Amino acid sequence: VQLQASGGGLVQAGGSLRLSCAASGINFRLNSMDWYRQVPGNQRELVARISSSGATNYSDSVKGRFTISRDNVRRTLYLQMNNLKPEDTAVYYCHILFRRDYWGQGTLVTVSS
Repeated sequence: VQLQASGGGLVQAGGSLRLSCAASGINFRLNSMDWYRQVPGNQRELVARISSSGATNYSDSVKGRFTISRDNVRRTLYLQMNNLKPEDTAVYYCHILFRRDYWGQGTLVTVSS
């Protein structure tokens, strides 16, 4: 299983970014997938989750601003992030639990005030 995340960058507060995570080596459509983020010195926290059926859950800190979605044909997971805030600055990781945890390599999002 390989997860390749991309789309991070530097953006001003109030701006938007879209993260992508391309998956291979797994029957993508059958698995729930997640986005996590981590600030140095802190634990990795769950940001959003999407089930195989498309049901979604969000952390309270991003609810109403972030949207997780998936394209089962392209085997890609997305995170649309709008109205970004400086406290959203972190390394973002895509994740799948399939017999064990698999993580993408992380993509850095920096939000300037």
